[in-house]
Amino acid sequence: METLLESNLASVDSAEALAVDAAKSLGMDEDACMDLGLAVREAMVNAVAHGNKYSSEKKVRYSLESKANALRIVISDEGEGFDPNRVPDPTQGDNLMRGSGRGLLLIQTFVDEFEVKKASGGGAEVVLVKYATND
Repeated sequence: METLLESNLASVDSAEALAVDAAKSLGMDEDACMDLGLAVREAMVNAVAHGNKYSSEKKVRYSLESKANALRIVISDEGEGFDPNRVPDPTQGDNLMRGSGRGLLLIQTFVDEFEVKKASGGGAEVVLVKYATND
């Protein structure tokens, strides 16, 4: 399933709900569903706020693919993109006291696979994969 979402917070809620519903359908437990939902929420907020800067003229591409034991979610914005290696480490020094900047760390914590790359049309593309089981 692929869809274009508006650059607003209602889209963040919609994307999270779609991911959680898909995770439940795949048989993921409540904790795994919550983890995936939080990761999708963080990635969507980044796309809407940092990538598209809430522009009504820019969209977020949201793709959700369900396989036998995993969900793969791709979120792409139409912003300028970013290098995740240049994002300050929120666990170091003065960054510990900052009120923001923990989103990428949270996403990585809540999913089994995480990748950031340049989207085909510019902007950032994040790929999140969550497995139904970790056997």
